[in-house]
Amino acid sequence: MSILIVDDFEEQRQLLAVTLETAGYRSLLFAESAEAALVQLGVGNSRASVERIDIVLMDLHMPDMDGLEACRRIRSEERLEHMPLIVVTAKTESSDIKAAYNAGATDYIRKPVIPAELVARVSMAMSLREEFDNRAERERDLIERAKQLDKRVDELNALRGNIWLCPKCKRVKTTTGLWQRLEDFLEEKLRARITPTVCNRCTPS
Repeated sequence: MSILIVDDFEEQRQLLAVTLETAGYRSLLFAESAEAALVQLGVGNSRASVERIDIVLMDLHMPDMDGLEACRRIRSEERLEHMPLIVVTAKTESSDIKAAYNAGATDYIRKPVIPAELVARVSMAMSLREEFDNRAERERDLIERAKQLDKRVDELNALRGNIWLCPKCKRVKTTTGLWQRLEDFLEEKLRARITPTVCNRCTPS
């Protein structure tokens, strides 16, 4: 999983990177401004990002655009609304923390950063991201299964209606207008194998 570290100070970016690398995180990306982070995330009109980013560590106090505004813009993207977004701030007053959460942050880390706290909060964010991804995958699977079930119901309903059968060649006219062998038609609609056999009436005496 990739972690994007956003901070306008090189020393702070390196401090976070060394701590995370020591903990085993190798896929680290960097942005020296909020604008650069938005570009990497593909927010708004910028679609430059080609690599998936799973977690963002966002400094709050940066020139031009601060971390709060960056958080709000990130959350404006539907595809990023569940991405863990951890703010890194020296201000820990309740009003500051509330502002960060209102902007879309999922967690915060105090400055100066304590390595053990950083690793613990990133690890928790990773677990939450994995759980969300698994849930999203299950939801997609359920949606696909529901579509297949709807299609199956439509096919069964079609069987209850009129079936056009040619008495000469024993072919069935499908809903698309094509003529299909009766055996193939039944196998497709009923999901059953047709096994040729001879009934009692047709068995030579």
